[in-house]
Amino acid sequence: MNFAPHFGMFAKTAGKDLLDQLRFAADHGFRAWEDNAMKDRSIEEQRRIAQEMERLEMRMGVISALRGVWNAVNFAGDDSEVRDGIVAAMGNVVETAKRVNATYLTVVPGLRDPKLPLAYQTANCVELLKRCCDAVEPHGLVMVLEPLNTKTNHPGVLLSESPHAYQLCRAVGRPSCKILFDIYHQQITEGNLIPNIDRCWEQIAYFQCGDNPGRKEPGTGEIHYRNVFAHIAEKGYRGIMGMEHGNSMPGPEGERAVIEAYRAVDPV
Repeated sequence: MNFAPHFGMFAKTAGKDLLDQLRFAADHGFRAWEDNAMKDRSIEEQRRIAQEMERLEMRMGVISALRGVWNAVNFAGDDSEVRDGIVAAMGNVVETAKRVNATYLTVVPGLRDPKLPLAYQTANCVELLKRCCDAVEPHGLVMVLEPLNTKTNHPGVLLSESPHAYQLCRAVGRPSCKILFDIYHQQITEGNLIPNIDRCWEQIAYFQCGDNPGRKEPGTGEIHYRNVFAHIAEKGYRGIMGMEHGNSMPGPEGERAVIEAYRAVDPV
């Protein structure tokens, strides 16, 4: 599979230099990468990363579209100024995405509005997502909506369940609005992983993973990743699987353990 590590995951072995980390990952068989912090990096650093990834024939995974502004009531609420700010933020990330050859933009639709019933919040979210599609779709970019768990990491978010993400994407009805199915989050929220993946399949554009409990590499928790990855591969998924987790052990030993964990569960 196109497993995608992130900066820092192999820093104890490869060193602090970001390009050295890319080279280390490529030498060990990884063919993709993802970086939530990309839009906050300097333009020169973005270009250096993109050039080295192109040389290494590595694919860029998700970058965060709303880093720094997602953790508030925005998509769910009625505040027009806040909603306009979200559209502006989506427009601002376009050049970064093009610069680093990214297609997928992670979007977390903010927090729930305690003043509004969920149905109104959902309708508000759909309307704002359509406006965001207008900002990114002409550039060939795809927003991927990420449900987050509320039980361990993100209490209060509007979007936590995969059926809700499916409902939003169906309602928006645009090719630039799809689901980021993070297996770690959905194991905590709802379990029933393979059936939910199947029900959401037509709207899923991207996956991330991490075991539970602990949010570390596969094999450290309760998720049977060999079976889950095999199912996803058998359905024809050839996209990126983002490694959205930490290392279970410190130092070079922990980094070797991450590499071996993915070799053990790779269905290909």
